[in-house]
Amino acid sequence: MASVLDDRITLRYGAGGRAMRTLIREVLTAGLARDDGADEVGLAAMDDGAAIRVGDRWLVVTTDSHVIKPAFFPGGDIGRLAVSGTVNDLAMMGATDVLALTCAVVIEEGFAREDLVRIQRSIRDACAEAGAAIVTGDTKVMGRGEIDGIVLNTTGIALTDAVVRDCGLRAGDRLIVTGTLGDHGMAVMARRHGLELEADLRSDVAPINALIRAVLAAAPGAVVAMKDPTRGGVASALHEMAEKSGVGIVIDETALPVRAEVRAAAELLGIDPLHVANEGKAVLGVRPEAVDAVLAALRAQPLGEHAAVVGRCTADRVGAIVLDTGFGRRLVAEPEGELLPRIC
Repeated sequence: MASVLDDRITLRYGAGGRAMRTLIREVLTAGLARDDGADEVGLAAMDDGAAIRVGDRWLVVTTDSHVIKPAFFPGGDIGRLAVSGTVNDLAMMGATDVLALTCAVVIEEGFAREDLVRIQRSIRDACAEAGAAIVTGDTKVMGRGEIDGIVLNTTGIALTDAVVRDCGLRAGDRLIVTGTLGDHGMAVMARRHGLELEADLRSDVAPINALIRAVLAAAPGAVVAMKDPTRGGVASALHEMAEKSGVGIVIDETALPVRAEVRAAAELLGIDPLHVANEGKAVLGVRPEAVDAVLAALRAQPLGEHAAVVGRCTADRVGAIVLDTGFGRRLVAEPEGELLPRIC
């Protein structure tokens, strides 16, 4: 099959949707990914991290680079984002007890020391919140204009007894979101573009490993797929989960938890909250008999108080996400390009 990649890489290839997966599969992992065996989940899986069996447990590894603009936004900054993003990727694989994090910092010449100190303190505080520690790192300084301000790369490692993949859905399973949608992307968009909105938009950026740990303990074996809906939002996460699992998904629009201020801003800008990034939420695939236990465990935690069942898996229309509005149904497209580049 001929490649659908363009000759030049554009911002849409960093948006977390189908275009980005194609770039990764056809270029970045070509010749590197080996077939996953019974003792490994690797590059070929294109999951939130890799998992390697060590004895009777699994070692989970994930890495991420953070280039958000602006570096400081309502509710957080690039430091809190870097720690939370990596911790959450580990948690999406079922690894909620973090062994260690690394942090590499690339700084543009002229970056304010005061801002760097502020970011370092945010990293420290987020690590304390997640029960994690930075154990090693690296620092580089680039010339003016060679990068935009600051870039952080974080890697995380953790152990778990059981790996949760993003491909474990089957017909009848329910989809749960752990909280309100679109908070991070709308907050960053408003700050970057100086939008004067009456609403107080704040990012949801937070480490959610403790929340996921409580859920997994409350319903052992019942959470069969997880994804954090970052770039591309819930729509992108659901498309990836459905395609890998071989199921269709029907979403109940009336059940989607969206804050009034986010909904108002999204309507003003003509943006679907399903396409907007989140940085402190997860999409969970849950066996139907365990839905009540999972919801109870989520809602008992501050970060899960707005958790809701938003959809179900079907055996037909494999890979399709259908939105039931209550008046009719429509397909939810997977974003091809990020509505707001450099969101995380």
